Amino acid sequence: MELISVADAADPRLDDYRGLTDTALRTLREPPDGLYIAESTKVIARAVAAGHRPRSLLVQERRIEDVRGIVGALDVPVYVVPDDVAEAVTGFAVHRGTIASMHRPQLPTVREVVQGAGLVLILENIGDHTNVGAAFRAAAGLGADAVLVSPGGADPLYRRSVRVSMGTVFQVPWTRISDWTETVADLHAAGFDIAALALEDDAITLDEYVDLRRERVAVVMGAEGDGLSRTAIDSADHVVTIPMSGGVDSLNVASAAAVALWALKR
Repeated sequence: MELISVADAADPRLDDYRGLTDTALRTLREPPDGLYIAESTKVIARAVAAGHRPRSLLVQERRIEDVRGIVGALDVPVYVVPDDVAEAVTGFAVHRGTIASMHRPQLPTVREVVQGAGLVLILENIGDHTNVGAAFRAAAGLGADAVLVSPGGADPLYRRSVRVSMGTVFQVPWTRISDWTETVADLHAAGFDIAALALEDDAITLDEYVDLRRERVAVVMGAEGDGLSRTAIDSADHVVTIPMSGGVDSLNVASAAAVALWALKR
């Protein structure tokens, strides 16, 4: 770990952290084989513990010792900046005092991720980074063994997803689906029963599904508003609904995931 004081917000060494509030820029600058941003010492510690490699850190003076305990043995530059420089570079007040630019790891295959898993959460086309992060946190806290993310879904390693998840995106094995038909075949070959949570006339209640729970279960959640695709519903072994009251037809997707995972955990 090399401490480097930087007092100029225009310094090119800070470019990884520039304009982090601009989603379009982050999309362009975080390709699948590129970088992602981790915020706070807790999140960075979980990323490093999971084997992810930091490219650099941007740290305020008060957080140096915290960072030393996380990356002190690694060969990584740590840019120490005043508060105003951190805010000028990132575009927001860095309250937690530490941000890391991390190398993206290579994602495993679906087969690799679900091997040995008993409960899997599948997120189909969920575009809201906050919901993705919250769903990962539910998966980690309620016993899901793996998470699968569809091609059209938001990036679990986008900084908001990571922050909302409290770093649990590094704790739960996950990967991105490339082909839905192939994924369904892989899950069935591994002995999974696929349960699609959807408001269908022929859906069974979550309680009913728990009563006939198979040994290995994959729960599929769709985006709020559009819900699950017809393809996902038709390829499921069961369509399941969470009974509601008070004139409410459904829960937020992350809340629904939490309810389903809690009911199905063992």
